[in-house]
Amino acid sequence: MSSFFTSGHAVDLILIIMALEAGWLWVTRRMSPYMLLLVFGPGVCILLAARAALVGADWPWIALALAASFPLHLLDLRRRLQG
Repeated sequence: MSSFFTSGHAVDLILIIMALEAGWLWVTRRMSPYMLLLVFGPGVCILLAARAALVGADWPWIALALAASFPLHLLDLRRRLQG
C-alpha cells in the first residue's frame, strides 16, 4: 500500500476524480473553462507539487507547481469577493 502513495498513483487518482468533477460542472452548470481554471487550478497545482515530492523530483519542479497555485488562488479569491 505504501508503494501506491510513493509512486504518486494516489495523487493521480485524486486528479482523475477532480477532472471528472470539473467535467460534470462544465456540463451541468455550464461553467466556463476560465471559471473551472480558477476553481480547480490552485488545488491541481498543489497536488502536482505533492506528486513531484512523492516521486522524488528536484525541488524546482515542486516550487514551480506551488508558485503557480498562488496567482490562481488570488484570482479565485477576487472572483468570489466580487460576488
